[in-house]
Amino acid sequence: MASEKNFNRRRFLSMAALTFTAAKLAPLNVLASTGSGHRDHYKSTNQSQAVFTEIKQVKAGLLDVGYAETGPANGQPVILLHGWPYDINSYAEVAALLAAKGYRVIVPHLRGHGSTQFLSAQTFRNGQQAAVALDIIALMDALNIKKAIIGGFDWGARTANIIAALWPERCKAMVSVNGYLINNLERNKQPLPPKAEWGWWYQYYFATDRGQLGYTANWHDFNKLIWKNVSPKWDFDDATYERSAASFKNPDYVAIVIHNYRWRLNAAPGEAQYDLLEKRLAAAPVITVPSVTLDGDSDGVVPASDGSAFAKMFTGKHTHHIIKGAGHNLPQEAPRAFADAVMEADSYAK
Repeated sequence: MASEKNFNRRRFLSMAALTFTAAKLAPLNVLASTGSGHRDHYKSTNQSQAVFTEIKQVKAGLLDVGYAETGPANGQPVILLHGWPYDINSYAEVAALLAAKGYRVIVPHLRGHGSTQFLSAQTFRNGQQAAVALDIIALMDALNIKKAIIGGFDWGARTANIIAALWPERCKAMVSVNGYLINNLERNKQPLPPKAEWGWWYQYYFATDRGQLGYTANWHDFNKLIWKNVSPKWDFDDATYERSAASFKNPDYVAIVIHNYRWRLNAAPGEAQYDLLEKRLAAAPVITVPSVTLDGDSDGVVPASDGSAFAKMFTGKHTHHIIKGAGHNLPQEAPRAFADAVMEADSYAK
């Protein structure tokens, strides 16, 4: 395992720069898709039927954030947050469905992804949970959004959890895939059952020098392998993958990904400016806003459950659903189910 001495900012920035050059995504526009059905009968969508064709940019906090937006400007804001190794395209169809219902949908590239860039070359490329959550608060401030419905999966679900828990005044309702995901570094030191540990194999790979070198050289094929392993029933084509892979050419991508997973394993330090927030998050704050949580029954990372294990963390109105046929990238595999969950959570807040 790499020592903290070897885990330094200069090395990360230089490693990322060796492989990546800045990438500006082709603009994206949401094309509406329609459909309905009972939640238990959603099927994975083999290929995306909607794409984004325009990307906007706004300076927010430490970043120049790239984001897609669709729907009426005066609609109820919905912010949808992607995970790893994915990008905003996970939500193209979800955004179309919600926009058709009158929602203003905003889908940002998280730090290190797509056209989102750091404003300063001197800023540490930090992937810890508090930093990512503050990015979204800064984005809301920049767009003059006081309160939004926030939904996410993977990194995005964790970020949605954090905002709902620490800033409930900014979150009208929440949708979270895999439930309550706020990290506690002390708890993360505890071993899991072998099957669960196997599902997180890449975290341990990333904790090594070999893993950092390997991911820098092979991120394209590595991420595609993850897609296949964690969504075994999702028959995506090469074009669908390449659309998202363009977002991984960001010059800060590897640095953010590696730091995120090393930080979780206590293999890399965070930044002192986030210590107070991390202390609050380590105390496992409850989520009081109305929430819908989802599991895909074919998720190759987090096995589907009835939600009882984390139900006590939701003290507001809360419903949990299992989506048949969906894997880890649930919004892209079962977009109608995710869009319906957003509208369901919204209905609880009215």
